[in-house]
Amino acid sequence: DAVVILCLVSVAAALDFKYHHTEELEAYLKAVHDAYPSLTHLHSIGRSVEGRDLWVLVLGRFPTHHKIGIPEFKYVANMHGDETVGREILLHLIDLLVTSYNRDPVITRLLNNTRIHIIPTMNPDGFEATKVPDCYYTQGRYNKNGEDLNRNFPDAFEKNNASLQPETQAIMDWIRNETFVLSANLHGGALVASYTFDNGNSVTGSLKGYSRSPDDDVFIHLAKTYSFNHASMYKGLGCDNRQTFPQGITNGYSWYQLEGGMQDYNYVWGQCFEITLELSCCKYPPADELAKFWRDNKAALIEYMKQVHLGVKGRVTDKNGNPIPNAIVEAEGRPHVCPYRTNEHGEYFLLLLPGTYVINATVPGFQSMLETVEIPDNTDNFSALKHDFSFSEVSFGARAASCPKLPLYQELERASSAAVKPALHLMGLLTVMLLIFK
Repeated sequence: DAVVILCLVSVAAALDFKYHHTEELEAYLKAVHDAYPSLTHLHSIGRSVEGRDLWVLVLGRFPTHHKIGIPEFKYVANMHGDETVGREILLHLIDLLVTSYNRDPVITRLLNNTRIHIIPTMNPDGFEATKVPDCYYTQGRYNKNGEDLNRNFPDAFEKNNASLQPETQAIMDWIRNETFVLSANLHGGALVASYTFDNGNSVTGSLKGYSRSPDDDVFIHLAKTYSFNHASMYKGLGCDNRQTFPQGITNGYSWYQLEGGMQDYNYVWGQCFEITLELSCCKYPPADELAKFWRDNKAALIEYMKQVHLGVKGRVTDKNGNPIPNAIVEAEGRPHVCPYRTNEHGEYFLLLLPGTYVINATVPGFQSMLETVEIPDNTDNFSALKHDFSFSEVSFGARAASCPKLPLYQELERASSAAVKPALHLMGLLTVMLLIFK
């Protein structure tokens, strides 16, 4: 017992409210993993341009691997190297999670029912390059190659000509290899929760200055969950007199148009709902303000993670109970341009607000199954509604082609601009889906 207490003290003592540079950050993550080996898994998903590891600490009852029925959640910070608050508060979140497990009932249930991935820094080179902290812009925003990582992902609306960076590629590979359901990326320079879409065209309503996704209601709920649990974000005051954000949230496109952003990539290609959290008016504030930033964000960070248990989840299997990967499972009226598919275990996760929905499960080449579900608010129970589909006449094992890295919404825009009737909008969407299956 004395050894355990000593471990707890040494890990806690190692984390004070200051900026942790690369070596200190790595040492802290390794110390946490050493102190809590059964609750954590530490691994690198790749390296930065200068060769620094992109460390992920995974926390949960089964940290080393995906467990059927347990959703995957992630927080990513410091994507812009000079936006530093998120980097430090994620270290304090890690500290809170490991020291509260089996002590605090909410955090214990959260960790027992969720697999949580935390990347304190996605752009370690940019952080180290920021020699003179500044509230405003510095060169450290970019990676070592001078690229803005939040303009570097494939875009669903237009071809992104930026050359793909190793940090971006690492995140894309990571998203492809996990079944992420919910995510947030932590930035600085404003105080607001921003949500998809960041880019848009006429199909998504950008002509009216708002780019609406099929899950707009869920995104508004997610953004409000964070802003209303934050100490002041919900007041919507912004950082100066020119800009206010009612309720502390904004549609990304309404704020400013952005091509190649990470949150849209997550939603379109990763089947993961991500929002962007702007946590500080000052991008790189003095270290003596970090304790206050932690206090302001602590409750919101926990409450947001619980939202991974919204909606409905389940498995699609054949008559023998074998999983069917790549079955499409979506709520009617919410088609995604890149249809949401089951993973290798035949699992699906759909984030939906409480209500009645028709869920459509489709195995390509076979008939669809339509089933009506009544979804309660289960976030406090730490489990989405469970609803399985079994296809009696099919035994299906082949992997379908992955969603193409094309500007998918261009196809829809062409179809809708030629449309005489609104029905053709849907026809365009079906055409894109057929192209994907071919």
